[in-house]
Amino acid sequence: MTGLRDDLDQFVGWVHHIATHGFGTLYGPTDAGPVSFGPVMAYIWGALSLIQPAFATVADGSDPGIRILMKLPATLADYGIAALIAYALRDRPRWAAVGVAAVMLHPVVFYVSAWWGQYESIFMLFGLGAAVAAVGGRNGLAAALVAASLMTKPQAIPFILPFAAWFWAVGGIREVARAALIGAAVIVLLWIPFIPAGGPADYVTSVREYSSGVFAILSLRAWNPWWLLQEAAAGGDFIRDDVAFFGPMALRQVGYLVTAVLSVMIAIAIVRDPSPRRLFLGLAASSLVFFTFMTQMHERYAYAAFVLLIPLLDTRAVRWIWLVFGTVLMLNLFSAVPATVAMHQLLPKMGVIPIVGSLILTTCCLVTLFLVIRRRLPVPS
Repeated sequence: MTGLRDDLDQFVGWVHHIATHGFGTLYGPTDAGPVSFGPVMAYIWGALSLIQPAFATVADGSDPGIRILMKLPATLADYGIAALIAYALRDRPRWAAVGVAAVMLHPVVFYVSAWWGQYESIFMLFGLGAAVAAVGGRNGLAAALVAASLMTKPQAIPFILPFAAWFWAVGGIREVARAALIGAAVIVLLWIPFIPAGGPADYVTSVREYSSGVFAILSLRAWNPWWLLQEAAAGGDFIRDDVAFFGPMALRQVGYLVTAVLSVMIAIAIVRDPSPRRLFLGLAASSLVFFTFMTQMHERYAYAAFVLLIPLLDTRAVRWIWLVFGTVLMLNLFSAVPATVAMHQLLPKMGVIPIVGSLILTTCCLVTLFLVIRRRLPVPS
């Protein structure tokens, strides 16, 4: 499966750089552009360069074997996510089977990983593992896994506040400090090979350049309220999010403010009731809040919420949210990056379908948020 060649070519270019210029120089200048992934992905790409010596001469994804190898880590992570869900639901075998099937058979999963070749499932493997460890009483392991998730992709940022609230609720300020120290140690260890070449600073610069440059857009085809604004104001064309509209305030800052307020509400709900179900629901809600109200969101950035709701499918309310949300997210992915001509014709990037889809996904976010902050969680079936 070809997938999206632009992204795959860039990923292969980074592996090629490792094979030809050395592992520790990845975050410096590369022919494929600045690296926007954390060091965990660098280790994975380094392993691929050792497995396949052809990366020393191959610099794009034109070869089918290279494309398969590039997509393999994300596909293996999908299997890991399924195994974690089975473990989390081990005392309810029927729902464990449902959860595994939801991961392995839903088009959202194999479209993002096996076809597109994106790495959302890798940071989610660590994030889901952190949640499973936390509810099992292993907060130190949870903190380490949260750090690993953050050092895979910046899209793990929505996990920080819910986990901080959990650590506070179960152990007070000392547990928060302990978790922070463990997370910081993991981050430092992961960056050690890149420090001599200035990797950490180059990575921060790269992320900042992407955020203020090519990705400084209200919505990068994520069906959310910002997409509705682009549809209404520009006919679906991109609008920059850093243009001041009220004094020095830009729409980007509006997204920050709304997301911050709603994220604090989620954290308060977890502190008030640090139950396992509240943590999973809070993590999913936090991911949805970022996807819905932050600018610069890609369509696949709702993947985390899709996964985190699966362990709660034994609850009728969550089950309905997940079914609707997963279906519309699938359509968002198909519309944004169609795999076939038929997809492109049936799901245009502009028009009624994206508008309705944006309204539905926003509603799913608000309903999930409501379930988290209410005092009584929905009762499992």
